[in-house]
Amino acid sequence: MKVALVGATGLVGSEMLKVLEERNFPVTELIPAASEKSIGKKITFKGQQIPVVSLQEAVERKPDIAIFSAGGSVSLQWAPRFTAYGCRVVDNSSAWRMDPDKKLIVPEVNGHLLQSTDYIIANPNCSTIQMVMVLGPLHQRYKVRRVVISTYQSVTGTGARAVAQLMAERKGESTEKIYPHPIDLNCIPQCDVFLDNGYTKEEMKLTHETVKILSDPEIKVTATAVRIPVIGGHSESVNATFKHAFDLDEVKDILSSAPGVRLLDNPSKFEYPMPLLSKGKDDVFVGRIRRDFTLDNTLNLWIVADNLRKGAATNAIQIAELLVKKFLM
Repeated sequence: MKVALVGATGLVGSEMLKVLEERNFPVTELIPAASEKSIGKKITFKGQQIPVVSLQEAVERKPDIAIFSAGGSVSLQWAPRFTAYGCRVVDNSSAWRMDPDKKLIVPEVNGHLLQSTDYIIANPNCSTIQMVMVLGPLHQRYKVRRVVISTYQSVTGTGARAVAQLMAERKGESTEKIYPHPIDLNCIPQCDVFLDNGYTKEEMKLTHETVKILSDPEIKVTATAVRIPVIGGHSESVNATFKHAFDLDEVKDILSSAPGVRLLDNPSKFEYPMPLLSKGKDDVFVGRIRRDFTLDNTLNLWIVADNLRKGAATNAIQIAELLVKKFLM
């Protein structure tokens, strides 16, 4: 099983290496690839030092699976070159997510949709993944109709340079500014660039990707995405309105048995999801579950997950595992 990892030296790429090893993915040959400036660098995988190669060399070595975490323009240019050799591509960028011919997959929610004809599979946005992990099983029972979401997103979602900005500001050192404002002791109500409608790209990803993953065009999603000085993971305040009435105990039962979801909802003992608890874990944590008394069939939830793990690396590796199980064994 030849596996190419495109963007192997980045923050998410490094996490993907960890996840591949932790989950004992059946790699017989790892092909780490990255931009020209990283060629020749060595990454460590299962105790071995493996040199980073160019994307062209990675294509020529004809991997069975290529996992991309290198930005949309790289994916658009190179993913078709890999698939031309029969390679299956799991892409972590936004390049293919809303392509009507490409599947947008969260394995626990809609992994059953994968078919043998799927050669480029999109990994959803990190904020979308953790939300649909919780809303997916509830949608099956009650039918989601409207979602109002506010996110509180880790600087790791922007990358290593954003983490460096936070840490430098915390020490009072001058640093490269990745954000337009200081991030330490602050929160910035902007994730990604603003669009003509006043929303950011991140906010509209939540709107469009949720509808696609849950396969229901009647679902309405409106979002506000905020960057906060946190490293452990993304947090979300979610207000969801359903078509059908729900029972709170049944909601908790559904979520406690949902794969990949961990119910942490005991406020009297100060037990609720937090980024510090989610850091380094693959579970999506949900708590602060309560009925919205201002609107019928409406629920408030607090959802937290490590955006580098389930929000990116782990979900991508899980998609690759499905591909192996269904089509490559």
